[in-house]
Amino acid sequence: MSADPRRVVVVGGGVAGLATAALLAADGHDVELVEKNAELGGRAGSWETDGFRFDTGPSWWLMPEVFDHFFRLLGTTTQEQLDLVRLDPGYRVFFEGETASVDVAADEERNRAIFEGIEEGAGAELAAYLATARETYAMAVERFLYTSFDTPGAYAAPAVLAHGPRLAGLLTRSLQSHVASRFTDRRLQQVLGYPAVFLGSSPERTPAMYHLMSWLDLADGVRYPDGGFTRLVEALARLARERGARLRTGATVTQVLTARRRTGSPLDRRRAEVTGVRLRDADGEEHVLPADVVVGATDLHHVETTLLPRALQTFPQSFWDKAVSGPGAVLVYLGVRGGLPELAHHSLFFTRDWKSNFDAIFEQPTRVPTPASIYVCKPSATDDSVAPDGHENVFVLVPVPPDPGLGRGGVDGAGDPEVEATADRAIALVAEWAGVPDLAERVVVRRTVGPADFVADVNAWSGGALGPAHTLRQSAFFRAGNRSRKVEGLYYAGHSTVPGIGLPMCVISAELVLKRLRGDRSVGRSPEPAPEPAPRVGDRV
Repeated sequence: MSADPRRVVVVGGGVAGLATAALLAADGHDVELVEKNAELGGRAGSWETDGFRFDTGPSWWLMPEVFDHFFRLLGTTTQEQLDLVRLDPGYRVFFEGETASVDVAADEERNRAIFEGIEEGAGAELAAYLATARETYAMAVERFLYTSFDTPGAYAAPAVLAHGPRLAGLLTRSLQSHVASRFTDRRLQQVLGYPAVFLGSSPERTPAMYHLMSWLDLADGVRYPDGGFTRLVEALARLARERGARLRTGATVTQVLTARRRTGSPLDRRRAEVTGVRLRDADGEEHVLPADVVVGATDLHHVETTLLPRALQTFPQSFWDKAVSGPGAVLVYLGVRGGLPELAHHSLFFTRDWKSNFDAIFEQPTRVPTPASIYVCKPSATDDSVAPDGHENVFVLVPVPPDPGLGRGGVDGAGDPEVEATADRAIALVAEWAGVPDLAERVVVRRTVGPADFVADVNAWSGGALGPAHTLRQSAFFRAGNRSRKVEGLYYAGHSTVPGIGLPMCVISAELVLKRLRGDRSVGRSPEPAPEPAPRVGDRV
């Protein structure tokens, strides 16, 4: 428990905010979380209609040990909170111009055989590739993920220095180049390059260090929480409340309140410190929540440029004008009559020239790629609870430029024209490539989401679906830090700050705030509480 309990306000009720609230409340702080929407979850939301329940955001469960550690910090386990299912195949890949799809298996041995069957020698090459991926991943977890880079140990530890030349090579070479130097078949290059999309980037724009992601899906495997990703949100909210945090929904924070510091050196007293937040509730009434600490767990651009005056912004608009956003997205939630055995739980559709897809998103002038490489999730392949009997639940993600001008989505085709046209093309592509010619006629539920919805719903910078891209200049110690340089007591968590994009990273970002408040500058995970001793045989329980 903290020896210095403080009043904490967490702004934002997504995964990062809930994880932060749970950890800080468990550490003895007086925590109140404020979420502007009526429901918790943020990007990891849920939408229900006509017997269907759709996860509205994250759908890949990777890095399970990150969640295991997080839950143990709270005195529980993943197994106690969630029922994880290992997917096999992990995912299915359709390639433009190829008649056969490829099922990526749940383990490395079978994936080596799959690669070998596509390209002679690729099986052995994959084994070597995944060996370095695993080594790089282990170093990232040990040295780069659980640190705020506020100590020389994060940069100059013997383990880092010993691998310095190799790490430098992985940081300065693109993932695309790294993969292409080892595999010649386009299909294998695309399977190994696609993880860049998880990082809000593209293979040509992502450092080769992130080839570590392939160890996660090709060897460690892909999982799914039974009941959907909303079960994670429910678990986080439950744990936060059980540890004393108060979770307030339907309340919009309109300002981070500050005052001149009252303690410290003369220089310190010239800086500002947090005093609380101003919020507007669902009835339009304004309130002030006093606080010693404020954690901005919503979009960092919104916190900095909207909730603070210009003089107190660590990351002003000029910072964002030079930053690179990850892609936007058109999301399509479909309830489909009848079965769709042609699709796996996860299916990827890759165009032949996907470089032009990424250039359309990241280069100026931007445009919606046509045809687009898309991602399709069919959770009803694994989970009977997400669709009525005799129906399938289908989620389609089309990467597009992070441009709110593309518009908003809607129900039953009522969204803005560009969003609905993008959805129509994606449905037609799936129908053609997967061999489901009557797919469009079988749709009984349809809802679309566009980049402007991300702005309205989660205050997304530039309408991006993921956050700042993991380019070299926005990775590791180059990424936006998690502590304000202008306001004492203001911290950040979530996808915009270290360590980065994705559910595991958001959970880790919460722990980094915990370490900040503890004054813990160590590199690596926080110590886990000792488990309760098991009763001895014969003990009364």
